[in-house]
Amino acid sequence: MSAALDRSPLWRNRKFALLASARVVSVLGNGFARVALAFAVLALPGASPGRLSLVLACQAVPQLAFILVGGVIADRMSRSRLMTTADAMGAVAYGGLAALVLAGHGSLPLMCLLAVAAGSATALFAPAMDGVVPLVVPAWQLQQANGMLRVGTNVALLLGLALSGVTVAWLGAGWALGLNALSFVLSALLTSLLGVGERPRKKSSGWADLREGWREFSSRQWLWVVVAQYTVVVAALNANLGVLGPLASEHRLGGARAWSVIVAAQALGAVAGAGLAARVRVERPILVAVLATLPAAVPIALLGAGAPVWAVATAMFASGVSSDIFAVLWSTTIQREVPEEALSRVSSYDWFGSLAFAPLGLLAAGPAADAWGIDQMLFTCAALIVVATVAALLAPQVRALRTPGHTERPSEGPSVIRGSEDARPASGEGAGQPGQ
Repeated sequence: MSAALDRSPLWRNRKFALLASARVVSVLGNGFARVALAFAVLALPGASPGRLSLVLACQAVPQLAFILVGGVIADRMSRSRLMTTADAMGAVAYGGLAALVLAGHGSLPLMCLLAVAAGSATALFAPAMDGVVPLVVPAWQLQQANGMLRVGTNVALLLGLALSGVTVAWLGAGWALGLNALSFVLSALLTSLLGVGERPRKKSSGWADLREGWREFSSRQWLWVVVAQYTVVVAALNANLGVLGPLASEHRLGGARAWSVIVAAQALGAVAGAGLAARVRVERPILVAVLATLPAAVPIALLGAGAPVWAVATAMFASGVSSDIFAVLWSTTIQREVPEEALSRVSSYDWFGSLAFAPLGLLAAGPAADAWGIDQMLFTCAALIVVATVAALLAPQVRALRTPGHTERPSEGPSVIRGSEDARPASGEGAGQPGQ
């Protein structure tokens, strides 16, 4: 029976189960690293906001520099094999970071070098991951599959973040980084069993493939407009999550434990958001997704206002709900609208555009916080998110693109969430409510 006619539940799909298991294991480890890496750098002799920015930027720059290459490779070879290779690189990078910290020789140049390796692994993995989902599930299950993947990975991230603060406080950042390295090893073993076949051999050059991917990307207004929006949004979010948030927590909220509570609240909200997005049918997915970006500004502004931990954590929970509604709708729409043979390249342009200012945001956040204050920079980040999101709503295709009816099962799903021409969801169930 063809994939298009296969009505088996997702949990019986062996390849999807392997893919989901690999992502859960890997993201569980990343929950430790998200807290541990920042506080490992801050614990070094002579640590400063500028040094933290440098290490995190060394991780972010290769993601930007090599992401287009990753897209071309993923459309020319087995996507699962490329994911396995990237996981192995991540294991080596985080294992090296853990060894440096545990040995007490966490020199800044070596940490930067290993951060570059970790970022390069992400650049290879991300386009392949985005392109592999349509190869293991039928079209009518794409939104459900993306939602289930997000639920699983968000639960794993929540668990990792919940344990990370305790691990860093009691055992040290080195052990937390070591657990992340182990998660990459396990993920590599699982993806190696996925067995997604080799791509047909191409006679065209890599440059020709890039140009073809650009044509697919630039011909869709909704696609490049939202990517342009997220160029600004991701820079602001990264500056907050990577530098400004940990600094604010260190100065007045209680350090690693308080920050782990805040980011864990976001992960808990993301579980709820992904679960909702997996079940609902959305008539105008891009409109709803763009509206779902606005709540991300609220916790950043609250941090700048000196709000207590519980208030920031509550806002981060709401932001997590909305962020995963965006993520599921965005991934599903790209997978439906873009030809499969170009999917990883288009995804790489998505990643490239979204990450374009991310290294700048990380590099600038620390020095800017020294020069103008942490609170002022937090307010600036919140304002940038709001302005970029409102600008994206001006694009006609963002407001008008509709979900193709033939990819949905007509007999299932709750009522449709409808976006109106004035950029408001008609139903409060979902996406535009206050709740990358």
